[in-house]
Formats: sequence, C-alpha cells, structure tokens
Amino acid sequence: MLEAVVVKTNEYIENMPKAQRKLYGQFFTSLQTARFMAEMYDFTKLSSRVKVLDAGAGSGILACALLERLAQEKIVEKIELVCYENDDNVISLLKENLLYCQQIMQEKLAFEIREENYILTESVDFNFANENAEKYDLVIGNPPYMKIAKAAKEAKAMSAVCYGAPNLYFLFAALGLFNLKNNAEMVYIIPRSWTSGAYFKRFREYFLSEGRLTQVHLFVSRDKVFDKESVLQETMIIKACRTQETPATIKITSSVSGNDFSKQQVLHVPYDVVVNGENLYVYLPTNEQEVEVLQTMQQWHNTLPSLGMKMKTGLTVDFRNYEYLQDTAENEAVPLIYPQHLQQGRVVFPVQREKEYIATNKAGLLQKNENYLFVKRFTAKEEHRRLQSAIYLAKNFADYVNISTQNKINFIDGITIDLSECLVYGLYVLFNSTLYDIYYRILNGSTQVNSTEVNTMPVPCLEDIQNMGKKLMQADDLSESKCDEILEVYCEQN
Repeated sequence: MLEAVVVKTNEYIENMPKAQRKLYGQFFTSLQTARFMAEMYDFTKLSSRVKVLDAGAGSGILACALLERLAQEKIVEKIELVCYENDDNVISLLKENLLYCQQIMQEKLAFEIREENYILTESVDFNFANENAEKYDLVIGNPPYMKIAKAAKEAKAMSAVCYGAPNLYFLFAALGLFNLKNNAEMVYIIPRSWTSGAYFKRFREYFLSEGRLTQVHLFVSRDKVFDKESVLQETMIIKACRTQETPATIKITSSVSGNDFSKQQVLHVPYDVVVNGENLYVYLPTNEQEVEVLQTMQQWHNTLPSLGMKMKTGLTVDFRNYEYLQDTAENEAVPLIYPQHLQQGRVVFPVQREKEYIATNKAGLLQKNENYLFVKRFTAKEEHRRLQSAIYLAKNFADYVNISTQNKINFIDGITIDLSECLVYGLYVLFNSTLYDIYYRILNGSTQVNSTEVNTMPVPCLEDIQNMGKKLMQADDLSESKCDEILEVYCEQN
C-alpha cells in the first residue's frame, strides 16, 4: 500500500518545482523513514477504535505508513484518520492516496481531510488549555520546516511557546502533543535545533512538562533522510507520550545512512542525563562514551556566568565596518582578531593578512585589552574539533588600550588583568580537552559554537580552573593530549 503512495508522491515531486514546495516548507518523507516511524509506536494500549492525526499531511505518506501497520492489528476494528493540509497543489494527491488506502482497507478506515491552517485552527483550544478539544490516540507528522516572522499569524496564535521569529515545525510539535489523549503517543520527524539554546526555551518548557520523550532516533549522516530531496538539515525522529510520569530511561537509536534502519546503535540512557538543567536542554549521546561524558560534566554546577565570566560573540562585522579597517597600525588603529590569528592554542598577530587593524572610536567595536580565551565560532563538520580555542594575554599587546574581535570568533570576557593568567590557561584546558569537545557536539549538532549554549556548560570552581591552568603553564604544552591529562587527573581526584 505504501509503495504505491510513494510512487505517486515521487511523480508529484518531479513535476512540482522545489521553489514552489519551499513556500510551504514541504519535504516529503522517504518510504523507509515512514515505515520506521510507524513501527515506533506501542500498540498494546490501543482499543478497537483508533483516532489518528496527521497535521501537515502532504501526500499522506506518513498517514499511509501508519494505516499499513494498523491494518495488521486484529484488535483494531475502526480507524478514524484526520489529515490537515492547506496546500492546494497537493490536496488532490492526498485525496487520491487516501481513497486508495480506503479501497484496500474498506470499512475499517474512515478519513477526513481538513483544508485548513492547522496552527490557526487548533491554537484557540491550545491557548485556553481546552481539555474538551479534539484528542487522538496516535499523532504522526513531518511538519513544515519554515521560519516565519514573529508578527506572522501563526506566531501570534502560539505566542506562549514562541521567542523571536519561530519555525513552523515546533508550533506543529507543540500542538501535536496537545492534541494527544492522556498516555497516548506521537512520532514526529523534526530538525534537531530545538534541543538547546534560548530561542526554543519556551517550546521545550511546554513540550517537556506536558509530555515525556520516550525514544529519539538520530541520523549520523544528513543525506537521504528525505527521499528525492536535497536537504542538509540536521533531523531527528522523536517519540513522545502525553504523560506526567517520567520514564527511567530514554531509548536513543542512531543510523549511519538516512534510509537504512537495518543497522542501528541502541542506547538506553537515564532520562535525567538526556533532559537536564534549568534550561531543559536535550542531550543526545550516540554511544556509551558520550553517556559517560554527560554524567561527568553534569556533576559540576558552576557555569561561566556564575563565576563572573561570560562568552560573547566578536564585536566587529568586518564587511559592515569596512571604512574603519586598515592594513597597518597607523592612525591609532588597534588589532582586529580574526579566526586566522588563532593558531595552535595561541593568538599569532599580525599574520600579514589584509585589514587586520581597525581605527575607530565606536565603543561597540572596541573592547579592553585584557586577558581572553578566544574560540572559533565556525568549524567544518569534518574537522577533528568543534571547540578550537586560543589564549590571548594582554601583556603581549601592551602597546594597546583596546582591541577588537571579528564576529566569527567568540571570546570569554571577565578575565581581567588583575586575575591570574593561570585562569586563562585553565579555561584553555577545559575548552581544548576531548571531554568538552565531545560534550559540545552532543549539545549542539551544528558546526556553529553558540555563546548562549557555552554559557550554560558546567565548569569546575574558579580555584580548580586556576590550578589546572598552573599545571598547563608548568608543562608549557598546549596540546589536546596534555589538556586531557590534566583534566583527567582533576576528575579522578574529585
């Protein structure tokens, strides 16, 4: 049944320009992914009548995958399927596919297509927490992936879970959970971006308080998650239950190839290791080593801000301030630190690149010449390390009162000159260690180092960081292996 639906969908994809589908954030699920998602449900609690929701149904691939599995359940006598879809281009195909399924399943299936905006239709009940709202036994979805303006109708309709300009996918996920019956399950394929950061905090607070994650599937490779589509979005599949009971563990599976689920790694991770901290970040380990990293890090309860420091983004967007940039130190220009200046743990300046000085009195582009730890904001996915840092000591640039930083690097502020230099070295031990690099990769699937997330990372106390810095200074070795050695001894002693 599902194969026929996918064949028709592929014909639609080939005849509908991607630019047109992108207007709706429309990416179609592959056959293998749809079947895998349908298999994730626990059907042991189903009754003879089952009500199913697929919001943003597209051509009906996910709905049909679920119907295909439900058709094999002897206890299920009647299936009521509700599909929301407001893209006029695909509605006729959706109807055709569901009629085909109904022809096969006969009186067992009744379906309804609501040609409405799911968010605007259901958000009224959501905002008033109307428990008499329509509820479902099973919710499945591949919601639209599309950023919308904060003034958009959908964003205003669900302001309780929005911060800034939201993405439609997490509005669908929030409503999907709301539309579940108590103890019922939803399975969604969504981007990974919601798992951390301030941008999604309101959504996480709602989603992880009203429901509980029970399973997560990760794709090690980003390609071919969506058949016939060129999508490099970091995606994941989540299964959540609408319940207040927290499970002991979360099942985390991962597959190397987007469409091959036959070879999976399987972990059962303590719930509070995955969902942790006051920001309710969702940490996604893929092996036992990463679980151990999380457990080690979560023993520490300090953060950079709690110790009087903070990671910030570099101040100068060079191409927007080009008139202030210079090739030399003339006209009272000061160093402008770029990623190219961060070399093997130290700041090497100058490096004879163009425009590595800036001459300006604009306060927003200048910072005091103090001790800093610099960290690159962007790295390539294939690079060995995500966290690439370098020590900056003010005494090495004693001719300058101020410096500036290009916005493709981050810097840890608050390491004033009156504090010991060993604090900078101690921070370098942390950020250049394998432990912290693995932790950040678990925390954030992208190649960008986000200062907001770094400021939530656990760190040891100030005295311990300084002591680690002293050992690094004595060793005069800035290698990753030396940082690992120093941090490992600290962890063993504590």
